[in-house]
Amino acid sequence: MTSPLIEAKNLKKYFKTPRGMLHAVDDVSFTIDKGKTLGVVGESGCGKSTTGRALLRLLEPNGGQILFEGRDLATLNKKEMREMRKELQIIFQDPFASLNPRRTISETIMEPMIIHKMYGSNKERMKKVLEIMEIVGLAERLVNAYPHELDGGRRQRIGIARALALEPKFIVCDEPVSALDVSIQAQILNLLQDLQDKMGLTYMFITHDLSVVNHFSDDIAVMYLGKIIEKASADDIFLDPLHPYTEALLSAIPVPDIHYKSERILIEGEITSPIEPPAACRFANRCPKAFDRCFKEEPKFLEIKPQHWVACFLYDEEKES
Repeated sequence: MTSPLIEAKNLKKYFKTPRGMLHAVDDVSFTIDKGKTLGVVGESGCGKSTTGRALLRLLEPNGGQILFEGRDLATLNKKEMREMRKELQIIFQDPFASLNPRRTISETIMEPMIIHKMYGSNKERMKKVLEIMEIVGLAERLVNAYPHELDGGRRQRIGIARALALEPKFIVCDEPVSALDVSIQAQILNLLQDLQDKMGLTYMFITHDLSVVNHFSDDIAVMYLGKIIEKASADDIFLDPLHPYTEALLSAIPVPDIHYKSERILIEGEITSPIEPPAACRFANRCPKAFDRCFKEEPKFLEIKPQHWVACFLYDEEKES
């Protein structure tokens, strides 16, 4: 039986603005089992990337717990957190912007090893660098190449190699293929899957591409304006979506069949402001199934079916008739 490697409990991240506090991540809770992948989906601005960065404390959370193997990362000081960085890594969305243009491939991959004083000498570190390059599909002849000399796919492989340099257990994949061509996307996704199988890695996979997350994730969490509104296994989300927002997202997936009659659900209405949001359902203004209670109360995140959670009054036993 698998056990949770990392768990977020009531995680919050707010940003101060002239108009008030922006609730980027608001009371988010989830677990990710060892060797599994949690896909996090939602439209731009819903808080996906902020959740991933707050989980790693790249952004300091405003509240909540982050339990990694039972240890609360939110309570660690800078020295303790730095030591934990070896276990927790991130692959960024833009492979070019996330790389230092003045460092070669070998220098980029070796840098975290030097910072954490891994291996006894640069000769040993270089041996490890070459091993990692082979694992991620980078030719040895590129060892002294610079990022601007490579295409997007190879740059992202450098980012993956850098994340693997410290032999982590958990990696946040922050839209790692969205900036790549479709053919290259498949190569990178297959690489990430192979690495997970071989090394037992645990992923949080952030994306807005539902067709990608379906094939890559064990569980899927759907976010809307800083909240997780539905979470279940990938199969359950696609076969039986419960939240109206999830239904609308799934209806927008292109189907490669000219005879398929699309039944796309259009989302209309004004988006609720994430700045000091009201105590109500944040999707209510755009929801075709909303009723009075949705505008007055905030729905609880309830387990409607085994391992299928949703925050919607349509499934609340106390819902209005």
